[in-house]
Amino acid sequence: MSFKGVSPIQYAGREVWPLVEGGKGVSATNHASSGAWAAAGGIGTVSAVNADCYDPQGKIIPQVYEQLTRRERHEQLIRYAIDGAVEQVKRAHDIAGGRGALNINVLWEMGGAQQVLEGVLERTRGLVAGVTCGAGMPYKLSEIAARFEVNYLPIVSSARAFRALWKRSYRKVAELMGAVVYEDPWLAGGHNGLSNAEDPLVPEDPFPRVKALRDTMRAEGISDNVPIVMAGGVWFLREWEDWIGNPELGQIVFQFGTRPLLTQESPIPQGWKDMLRNLEPGDVLLHRFSPTGFYSSAVRNPFLRSLEARSERQIPYSKVEAGEHTVQLDVGVKGKNFWVTAADRERARSWAAQGHDNALKTPDDTLVFVSAAERAEIRKDQADCMGCLSHCGFSSWKDHDDYTTGRLADPRSFCIQKTLQDIAHGGDVNQNLAFAGHAAYRFKQDPFYSNNYTPSVKELVDRILTGD
Repeated sequence: MSFKGVSPIQYAGREVWPLVEGGKGVSATNHASSGAWAAAGGIGTVSAVNADCYDPQGKIIPQVYEQLTRRERHEQLIRYAIDGAVEQVKRAHDIAGGRGALNINVLWEMGGAQQVLEGVLERTRGLVAGVTCGAGMPYKLSEIAARFEVNYLPIVSSARAFRALWKRSYRKVAELMGAVVYEDPWLAGGHNGLSNAEDPLVPEDPFPRVKALRDTMRAEGISDNVPIVMAGGVWFLREWEDWIGNPELGQIVFQFGTRPLLTQESPIPQGWKDMLRNLEPGDVLLHRFSPTGFYSSAVRNPFLRSLEARSERQIPYSKVEAGEHTVQLDVGVKGKNFWVTAADRERARSWAAQGHDNALKTPDDTLVFVSAAERAEIRKDQADCMGCLSHCGFSSWKDHDDYTTGRLADPRSFCIQKTLQDIAHGGDVNQNLAFAGHAAYRFKQDPFYSNNYTPSVKELVDRILTGD
């Protein structure tokens, strides 16, 4: 029995439950979890973001980059990404056994996104029902979907963003728009689509925002049968009773990104699963350290706290004596052309005395103070860049034109590819970025997970359908 009002929908020519598995970036969803979600009758989502490949013995092939130039490493990254995603889709399709549906998820701002998406769809014809895509404004998504005859599901955080995409390109391929994903920028895990007009510290109620999205879709002649997928903060369906069957909103589907992390089929390591069980409210931080330039939400573990502390050890400077910058900095830098305030020089001296005696320039004419070991790691990670983003603040890489953003590499950020690969493959959960939605603290409160219980994906889907 499903929760009242929850009934199957038509998607990609088949009947499925209105439950979508969120596709979670680098190796946090794979064939096992998404295939099982589809087998349970929902819409599974294979992450096509630098997915894992396997050797003939079934072991994951480490993604190693031995090429000398960043361009060559970027081309290798794209080959890994296509091969990995194709492998994951094929395996997920086998597990699904013709039940449910399978989408793939890509980030438009990942390096070589268009090349990766086209490469995957070319080699998985007939296996993929749709493509979800966010992190940026993927204007070309509908055109690519049309070429490969799959649905496309843009991820947006506002009616305004959807309208821009629709007017510019999606209206030309309206028939293949499978759904519109509304990702709540204050509640969803991973990268968040907060605009400059929105306050990261003042969450807004999703209902009026989703209603505004539906009103915009209706104004453009889009049928209410094209679902809006509510993503971010969804835990119990009974908490969304007012949304189900609500004529103001049209057809609503629910996406679960965080809950599927704690399942038997979830590929994340046990240490990550254990950490999720022990989070408290407020342990997930909406922050701006990502090299993408987007806000993102992750567990406020020692890794994230160290980035917060690094940014706090920061002072502005001038190349010449000017305004309040009346004294020369005498710690952390070589040369005398760093002018700062007298108070900031004292702060810098105290940081240096604590071992943070290396000053690194940022693109914003400030200096951040780090230890010699931190400086060495930052410089090595920047040198090892393989171009995983279309624009990277940490390394100044850009995946087109002259291959540089033209801005100084930002030492306040980090190599996102390195840390996501590391945590997904058994690295220290305290010293890597651990993406999670803001409802992750509910694992500890939800009796379903008591006594260290870890459900299968099928058990989780069945549980969700009861309202819990």
